[in-house]
Amino acid sequence: MIKRIVKMTFRPDAVETFVYQVFESSKNQIRAFPGCRYMELLRQTNEPNVLFTLSHWDDENALNAYRGSALFADTWKKTKALFADKAQAWSVEVLDKPISDNEN
Repeated sequence: MIKRIVKMTFRPDAVETFVYQVFESSKNQIRAFPGCRYMELLRQTNEPNVLFTLSHWDDENALNAYRGSALFADTWKKTKALFADKAQAWSVEVLDKPISDNEN
């Protein structure tokens, strides 16, 4: 399993558009995409226009299938139009986690 972290810096006037229109309309489809195990939207506490998605994928192939999909192309096009700065993304794998951590 891999986890994908995407940092997005939006224009301050565009945050609500992203959250309530773009993300809201695509989140269930992304979560249901084959190979996606989990996805959440986070906001940086001291910079409300900086948001992150954290998603868990079966493997790199599942993530790449999503990134090559029409769903991603449409969602990303709408999202990019709202940016104040270029997005950053990282794919990471868990090397160690507590035994009591049952979350993916």
